[in-house]
Amino acid sequence: MLESVGALTGSPWIYAVVALSVLFDVFVPVLPSGVIVIMSATAAAAAGTGAGPVPHPVPDIMVLTLCAATASVLGDMVAFRLAWRGGERLDRAIARSRRLTSAQERLGTALARGGGILVVIARFAPAGRSIVSLGAGAAHRKLREFLPWSVLAGVAWAGYSVALGYFGGQWLGATWLATGVSLLALFAAGAGAAFLVRRPAAS
Repeated sequence: MLESVGALTGSPWIYAVVALSVLFDVFVPVLPSGVIVIMSATAAAAAGTGAGPVPHPVPDIMVLTLCAATASVLGDMVAFRLAWRGGERLDRAIARSRRLTSAQERLGTALARGGGILVVIARFAPAGRSIVSLGAGAAHRKLREFLPWSVLAGVAWAGYSVALGYFGGQWLGATWLATGVSLLALFAAGAGAAFLVRRPAAS
């Protein structure tokens, strides 16, 4: 694996690639940001396997985690502010989307009660981050209500993704098998999060 992706993971530019993919997947949820983070973390695990010298530099785990978490929060804030400023076109688009309307209602209730765990859960669900960030902005939620939960969500998602790649590489070696197993675990968490986000709120 290291030979295949060495040009990417062995360069400081990997941090820029990770940051940009995580930043923009709030607008384009199909971007493989989780895949890139896990691949980078799996490559980083090669430095700690003791299997011999690594053929090229590998990403630093702490920097990789901080980069992914920071980009996640920044992306949330951009989407939040854009939706806050909104306009009639955005309001009509949200009104037509049952998922966005439901997210607005559930998120508003959660934040008003002093808890925004929905923001954290949605970060793991496919497109959940987009729905929650845009929904919070369009509903004109206060930034001080949304930001702490966005930070927690970004740190949780980045930490989980990096840990999957790193420990998968430690246990299975820096191979495509380790990456595949780690991605399956990430997708499983996403499926569970999607179920929780879509579940009707308890009355």
